[in-house]
Amino acid sequence: MPSLVFSLLFFGVPQASSIPESFKVRLFYLIVSSTLLIPIVLMLGLRWSGLIKSLHFEEKTDRRTPFILVTVFYLLTTYFLMGKTELDPILWQGMGVITCSVVLLTGVTFFWKMSAHMTGIGGLLAVLGVLGIYFPSLGLAYLLVVVFVVGGLVASARLYLDAHSPAQVYVGLLVGFVTCWLGFMWIYGF
Repeated sequence: MPSLVFSLLFFGVPQASSIPESFKVRLFYLIVSSTLLIPIVLMLGLRWSGLIKSLHFEEKTDRRTPFILVTVFYLLTTYFLMGKTELDPILWQGMGVITCSVVLLTGVTFFWKMSAHMTGIGGLLAVLGVLGIYFPSLGLAYLLVVVFVVGGLVASARLYLDAHSPAQVYVGLLVGFVTCWLGFMWIYGF
């Protein structure tokens, strides 16, 4: 989801940040690498080494180590971006808000199996909502509808596959939405 959020902030709504165009592509690749590619390779390594039973994380105990490691990568990415003081603070602040939702997800994982998919979808919906309020002329309503539909399909799939209960899906959506809504509202000064 950070890849989607930052592609939206950098390329879909270029007014959302003051980051120079020459840096946006490199920063986007950094975010994709540290929040998507490295965690995927890490998950595959954990699976191949036998440290986790399945990439489906059916048991909440299977989720702990991968979620902790992903959280560490998100924290390191946020810390690295925070050191880039010459760039727009939205870079590290936005990553920090996303990292907060991942920290919450990881913390909950020790006690309960909340939907990580829906946490991400909820966060993306919140970011789109805030950008729609802050930049009303961009017509983000269509994109918001698409994310709602995709989110509904993902939630339905998680329930159909019996990967989560309805409560786990709804709580995941709510945690992601509330965390990112409050965080991005703070970033844009509402």
